[in-house]
Amino acid sequence: MTFPFERRPSPVFGTVHRPLAVVEFWSRKISSWIKVAMLVDTGADYTLLPHSYAAHFGIPVEREGRAFETLGIGGRERVYLLSRWPMRLGLWKREIPLGFLTHDDIPPLLGRQACLGTFKLTLVRHRTIFSVE
Repeated sequence: MTFPFERRPSPVFGTVHRPLAVVEFWSRKISSWIKVAMLVDTGADYTLLPHSYAAHFGIPVEREGRAFETLGIGGRERVYLLSRWPMRLGLWKREIPLGFLTHDDIPPLLGRQACLGTFKLTLVRHRTIFSVE
């Protein structure tokens, strides 16, 4: 499965190309899959979404998630982590740990734990290629 990089303006470089992938998460709220365009982040330990996605998925994260503090490039953050949540990438389905921040000012990040680490991932010529071997 292949996705083109997203081209974005950059105050430093003029233009940057970001590796994106469109994945689907199960929504309890509508009993269906919801597509989410995510930044492929090989530096992220786990998959992380802005807080507003929890409502779209019908998840009361403050009640069902395990709360903890994490450190990232933006500083210290509170995360609510679900140990397993259904995700699909094309024909492949995974149950992944899924974290939600308490705010919405980060992009959705696709991380390694039980997700990126289960694929052969190639970033080449402004394309993100997922495969399994």
